[in-house]
Amino acid sequence: MSFFQRLKQGLTGVRERWSGGLARLFSGGPADEEFWENLEEILIAGDVGVDLTLRLVESLRKDAASKNLKSGEELFGLFEEKLTSILLSVPLMGEPVRVAPPRPAIILLAGVNGSGKTTTAGKLASRWTREGKTVIFAAADTYRAAASDQLKVWGERSGVRVISQKQGSDAAAVAFDALNASRASGADVLIVDTAGRLHSRHNLMEELRKIHRILDKERDGSALETLLTLDSVMGQNGLAQAENFNKALPLTGIVLTKYDNTAKGGILLAIADTLKIPVRYVGVGEGVEDLGEFEAREFVRALLGDEDRGR
Repeated sequence: MSFFQRLKQGLTGVRERWSGGLARLFSGGPADEEFWENLEEILIAGDVGVDLTLRLVESLRKDAASKNLKSGEELFGLFEEKLTSILLSVPLMGEPVRVAPPRPAIILLAGVNGSGKTTTAGKLASRWTREGKTVIFAAADTYRAAASDQLKVWGERSGVRVISQKQGSDAAAVAFDALNASRASGADVLIVDTAGRLHSRHNLMEELRKIHRILDKERDGSALETLLTLDSVMGQNGLAQAENFNKALPLTGIVLTKYDNTAKGGILLAIADTLKIPVRYVGVGEGVEDLGEFEAREFVRALLGDEDRGR
């Protein structure tokens, strides 16, 4: 099964609860005032956000008037294009992390507890090791006793070395040691797994900044990607998390996790429109194969069920 097929399968619940309402709305009834009111309600309920919803509806109304389009069916294609354009307007949207010399490429993973950082680290490592690249993990979550053990499980699965220290150690020192070990061994990629933290915990956010400062200072030309793992189930709360992490760190991308039957569809649009941060990967399950590059046009098609409309 291709990733697109898994994405479509994973989005089944989203379509049933949210975008299924959009599909019905655009199924051929008149584009009257009730249509526009319903469109606003469905978009806001799907975590698109009030501002973006109002702009989308106003833009679509203008198109309907200028092109003399009278039904939802006639407007569907325009609506699909507008959603796609929002996503494609963000540079690097869907672009995978580039692993190229000088080695190692450094991936710093940030996010709150439970957002899927360690699982994302494992899935990315599995992807690169299958491509023949050498990966090293830095277990920079030194707060939780079980954190390094969880990373070591992924390391054993993928044949990835884990650099760790005892609980309570300086997380930045772990990252520094792992960078040196990566260089010494000629590793292609260093993945730094950090402790989950809320943006309101100043000391923990400062530690994250410290890790980034050290990696940035010592990288010597190597690429440094700072990826935020964001649980898509959080909806607008997730958007607030992303805003605050982006203030603390120069985020280069988002890994949207758990985008399955419990997620709301619109949060991805809100992230693209509000933060202009690219979604680099999207996860739709727990399996190693369930993390793929984000593809805007296919994503919108899967979300709206366009392939089921005979288009």
